[in-house]
Amino acid sequence: MGEPQAATDFDIAAELRDLAARRDIAEAAHRYMRGLDRLDPALQRRAFHDDAVVDCGLMKGTADEFVAFCQDFLGTMAATHHLLGQHRIEISGDTARGEAYFQAWHGVADEAGGVRDLFIAGRYLDEYACRDGEWRITSRLLVTDWVKDDPGSLDFFAANPGVVRGGRLGADPSQIGACS
Repeated sequence: MGEPQAATDFDIAAELRDLAARRDIAEAAHRYMRGLDRLDPALQRRAFHDDAVVDCGLMKGTADEFVAFCQDFLGTMAATHHLLGQHRIEISGDTARGEAYFQAWHGVADEAGGVRDLFIAGRYLDEYACRDGEWRITSRLLVTDWVKDDPGSLDFFAANPGVVRGGRLGADPSQIGACS
């Protein structure tokens, strides 16, 4: 019985670079989503390179314009919850392309002030670049796949006043050290 054959075509350094790039790209996506839900414009903005362009259907512009639009628009809502799904990434050197699925809940009010649950699901079609060691988004197209707008209810929270709720603008339990 002979010695096991060495894997001569396996490049551990290349594999580590690929894994690190995927981790960093995912972290940019996480900063983006958390910035939306916590109404933290600086955090959301750190997902994008300075020259990034974004087309979300409701507006198209620079990263700065888009972040301002999101923060203003989502700030009119009682709460939001954005969730990432599968995230396909194709890396080519210091650039990459990706498709990330999302579902987003928005606590909105109807014309009479009643509670509504607005769900939007779709995909982010992104281009990324690694500049100065940081992977960030350079281009984003938001594709909306479905929308559902239903009557909502706050009855659960009224019946359970001890439930810890998420907050915004620095008041979320994760931002005020409530985990200890």
